[in-house]
Amino acid sequence: MQRLQEAYAQGHISHEEMDGGLHQVLTAKTHSELMSAVASLPEGNASTTSTIAAASGRIQRRGAWRVPRSLKVESAFGRVHLDLSRAVIEHPVVDIELQLGTGRAKITVPRDTIVDVENLRTGWKDLLYKPQRRPRPGGPKIRISGAMGYGRLKIRHARR
Repeated sequence: MQRLQEAYAQGHISHEEMDGGLHQVLTAKTHSELMSAVASLPEGNASTTSTIAAASGRIQRRGAWRVPRSLKVESAFGRVHLDLSRAVIEHPVVDIELQLGTGRAKITVPRDTIVDVENLRTGWKDLLYKPQRRPRPGGPKIRISGAMGYGRLKIRHARR
């Protein structure tokens, strides 16, 4: 919705196009329906990386938050919980780089997501992730990379 409003404010789309796009976003049931509503909009700066960092404590994102194309999460001591199940994912591929010292991390992804963890290094404990048997087409791909020291990463697909 924010991208549609920004495109309208910058004169890239008409009022009618914004209304139609907002209706399409609000009634979208799948990620591909959401992507078709914003496909014709100009891209933001995709080369920037958003960083969430904390020395200790908890890093948490949940609800309807906007997921950037590239996200870096840094935590020396603490827990990380990223819930992407209701997040707005506008990009077909999202890169998440984890740099975690100690503590646990949990990432919840939408049902139709494909998760790639080949570039993630774990130090002490293994990754807990069970890929879906038959992923549905049209969902985003989330690539998780980086390094985890003495914690464990648990990735799960949302039930709905």
